[in-house]
Amino acid sequence: MAKIPIGLQLYSVREDAKRDLPGVLAAVSKMGYEGVEFAGYYGHSAEDIRRMLDDNGLKCCGTHTGLDTLLGDKLPATIEFNQTIGNRFLIVPWLGEELRDTKEALLATAQRMNDISDQVQPHGMRTGYHNHTFEFHPMAGGELPWDIFFGNTRPEVVMQFDTGNAMHAGAEAPPFLRRYPGRATTVHLKEYSSTNDKALIGEGEVDWKTIFDLCENVGGTEWYIVEQESYAYPPLECVDRCLQALRAMGK
Repeated sequence: MAKIPIGLQLYSVREDAKRDLPGVLAAVSKMGYEGVEFAGYYGHSAEDIRRMLDDNGLKCCGTHTGLDTLLGDKLPATIEFNQTIGNRFLIVPWLGEELRDTKEALLATAQRMNDISDQVQPHGMRTGYHNHTFEFHPMAGGELPWDIFFGNTRPEVVMQFDTGNAMHAGAEAPPFLRRYPGRATTVHLKEYSSTNDKALIGEGEVDWKTIFDLCENVGGTEWYIVEQESYAYPPLECVDRCLQALRAMGK
C-alpha cells in the first residue's frame, strides 16, 4: 500500500504558532512533515492560511472545530473556510458534559454527527470525533461512551483515535481499531509512559508496531498526525524528534 503521510497537530506548537504561524509552517515543512492539522487559526484568514500552506508545500490534513461551528447557520461558513484551505476532515475535539453525560445524550450527539456527515459529504468533506479519556470510562450500564458513540454513527464519521489519551484512561488502541474497521481515517500519534510524563514518540509504552499494522491493514488510515502536549525540549524540537523517531520506525 502507499505510504501514509505524517502531519502535525499544530496545537503541539501553539505558542510558537500564535507568535509566528508562517515561521512555524516553514519549520514544520523543513522537518519533513507533509501536512498540518489546525486547532485555531491565530487571526489569519482562510486565504492567508492557504497561501502559507502552498508556499511551504504542506497540505491541511484536518481541522479541530467546535461542534457549534458545524450546526445551523454556522455550517456554510465553516465549509467555505475549509474548502479554501483545502481541508476534508472536520474533527470535533471535545464534547461538553451535556452532550455525553448519559447514554441518551450520547445517542443524540451521534445522530447529530450523522446529520452533519450528510450535509458535508456533498462538499467532499467528512466530520469526525477525537477522544480524550472519559470515552473509555464505563457508564452506569457498563458500556463505554466510545462504543455507544461509534456504534451509532455512520461509517463516514471519522474515528480520530488518540493513542496517548486513550492509554491515560487504561485503553489500548488495537481493540478499537479492530472493532471499527475502516474508520480510523486520521489517527493521532501520541506517546504514553507511566513513568515519564514528557515522553516523546518511541520513548514510552505505546505498541507502535501493532498500531501501524492495524492502521495500514484494517483502519483505512489516510493520515498519521503527531500530537505532543508535554515538553522535555522546546515544542518545535519535540515535534521534530517525534517525526525522526517515526522515520526510524520506517514511517
